[in-house]
Amino acid sequence: MTGVRIDKWLWAARFFKTRALASRACELGRIQSNDQQAKASREVHAGDRVRVKNESGEFDVEVLTVSDMRGPAAIAPALYRETDASRELRLRLAAERKAMLAFEGVSESKPSKRDRREIDRFRGRR
Repeated sequence: MTGVRIDKWLWAARFFKTRALASRACELGRIQSNDQQAKASREVHAGDRVRVKNESGEFDVEVLTVSDMRGPAAIAPALYRETDASRELRLRLAAERKAMLAFEGVSESKPSKRDRREIDRFRGRR
């Protein structure tokens, strides 16, 4: 097999859960192949550079093998090689998002019974 549709390859490489989601990402311009916007029907070949933006982050990968069949999750990373810069950027952004969770504001709902007891203890009422 020399080439396969990019939406099939993205699905087989497990960047998207369904082929329909991969096609939709192509329509929305979230997929680039060799620095050009990729339509779902564009063929991808071994050696191509593909940039994928999905909910997990932005991936910049080199296609190693083409496949139109979705296999086990353990085998899927064998279809591509992510660049070091892409991996570092993605991991750094994930760490920043995780750190921001600690700085989120207090919830807008009423305090629970446990929260009220802690507030009372803090204010020295009990």
